Amino acid sequence: MMEQNRYMGIDFGEKRIGIALTDPLLTFAYAHTTFQNDKNFWKKLGELIKSKDVSRIILGMPHKIDNPGLAEKIRIFKKKLENKFNIEVIEWDEQFTSVMAQAKIIESVPSKKKRKDKGLVDRNAAAIILQEYLDSL
Repeated sequence: MMEQNRYMGIDFGEKRIGIALTDPLLTFAYAHTTFQNDKNFWKKLGELIKSKDVSRIILGMPHKIDNPGLAEKIRIFKKKLENKFNIEVIEWDEQFTSVMAQAKIIESVPSKKKRKDKGLVDRNAAAIILQEYLDSL
């Protein structure tokens, strides 16, 4: 049997972290979940990486230097990812992904109440980051 591994997209936030995954054939990305950025985060992420057989992580990186503090936090987060899971982590320019995710949600989620779920933007932004990466391959 052929190894079926996936790529994971991550939209890092200080409160929430959006997670997207590819299908096993690495053709498309989909919004998967949003984790709270709390003490349980690393355990949950580790379980997900293992259960979905993730072989590469595409990490959204703000290349516009309007928030140098956040960029530094993301670099520390990236190092932790690489060290904890011994996995390749690729930085991807995440400029405008949250805006694009918001537009996509308005288009595809009819319920205003459901649109208020802040995690929705995070995981859709992660899916856009991951899809852009796939499209570039």
